[in-house]
Amino acid sequence: MNFNNNKVENLKIAYIGGGSRGWAWGLMSDLAREEDMSGDVYLYDIDFEAAKNNEIIGNRIKELENCRSAWNYKAVETIGEALKGADFVVISILPGTFDEMESDVHAPEKYGIYQSVGDTSGPGGIIRALRTIPMMEKIALAIKEYSPNAWVINYTNPMTVSVRTLYRTFPEIKMFGCCHEVFGTQHVLVRALEDTCGIKDVKRDEIKVNVVGVNHFTWLTKAQYRDIDLFDVYERFVDKYYDDGYIENIDNNWMNNSFASADRVKFDLFKRFGYIAAAGDRHLAEFCPGKWYLESPEQVRSWKFGLTTVDWRKDDLKKRLEKSQKLVSGEMPFEIHMTGEEGVNQMRALLGLCDLVTNVNIPNLGQIPNMPIGAVVETNAVFRADSVTPVFAGELPKEICPLVLRISSEQELIVEAGIKRDLELAFRAFTVDPLVTISMSDARMLFDEMVENTKTYLGEYFN
Repeated sequence: MNFNNNKVENLKIAYIGGGSRGWAWGLMSDLAREEDMSGDVYLYDIDFEAAKNNEIIGNRIKELENCRSAWNYKAVETIGEALKGADFVVISILPGTFDEMESDVHAPEKYGIYQSVGDTSGPGGIIRALRTIPMMEKIALAIKEYSPNAWVINYTNPMTVSVRTLYRTFPEIKMFGCCHEVFGTQHVLVRALEDTCGIKDVKRDEIKVNVVGVNHFTWLTKAQYRDIDLFDVYERFVDKYYDDGYIENIDNNWMNNSFASADRVKFDLFKRFGYIAAAGDRHLAEFCPGKWYLESPEQVRSWKFGLTTVDWRKDDLKKRLEKSQKLVSGEMPFEIHMTGEEGVNQMRALLGLCDLVTNVNIPNLGQIPNMPIGAVVETNAVFRADSVTPVFAGELPKEICPLVLRISSEQELIVEAGIKRDLELAFRAFTVDPLVTISMSDARMLFDEMVENTKTYLGEYFN
């Protein structure tokens, strides 16, 4: 790369999972909106045809009138080609297929265990982690070989397990994990300001927050808009909407919407503990004891959020595949729009083009003093030229500390099990998960069934 009149040219971005029909298109859109960066994006995917399609889609973007920078996209057949000399590496992969995820999410239902997402916590998140860890080890070793000085951005779930594995495999790696769940809670606080105080037109990033916890189970210990303490505002908002939820943006068919939420889980956790739970209700529910929110589909409906079925995901994939073909053929034009993600702005900050403070997932260096050193946590960090520095967030409040530490310890245990390829150690992590509320014998049968269902991706655990 080189600098020219406050612009960075000839950047190389390696995209691992470059056949993505979601995250990759979002990155393309965000890159096209920035005037001060340009270069090449190398797309690597085990599905080379998918990466090749994204090459065609990406290379058409520079022809659009509202494209502000020219990026060249190239699909490559080996990870080394993608990574060699890269300035940035983006990781967004699906660990396995939706057939494996179908087992992750739905096999536990036979035992009365329901999961609203199944990609981070719960039995599904644990089995998914076992598939993910060997993949992340291979990616980390490739980065070490081909682009050891690159900055690495991970979007893959389970986020905490992925980031921890990358650091354990390549301790000198320069990387962080990105998640937009906290942004959603900042938007909730924007709505609370308007509803409770009549303050309109507040932007999400004007809501200043202190973030603590682990990915998808994050909490705000402070929230401020200018000179207004938002905890007081949020308390009034919660009191007003606690019983029925805040449903302004949910249509009349919300019960059939896998992603719908009336924020009732958030509100309930605030009532219980006095701190703002900062993720979507579907994620938050999975980290809590199973009888709180996920005991049955009927209970889920009463809390007004959705169970995301894998059938829905498979149907959505069909739609995205159809969209991909239309984009490739030119039948559908690519639309450049603001995604709300911060990956490109993080790159700009790391290049010295701006400063940025945002929430990321990185190892605990003491930013949360009462969590284990080295465990991956989610807090704010300062992004400057070639530097990501965690912001001191303070201790986990005593009210939520037992819940978060339980999850963090489970995540540490599953990473250890994955690195050692030790299914018995993984089973111990499985049995302590808050959603696994069944007998030990039933837990064993469920675990063995789920492992068998995903055995294609767990070969190293049996060698």
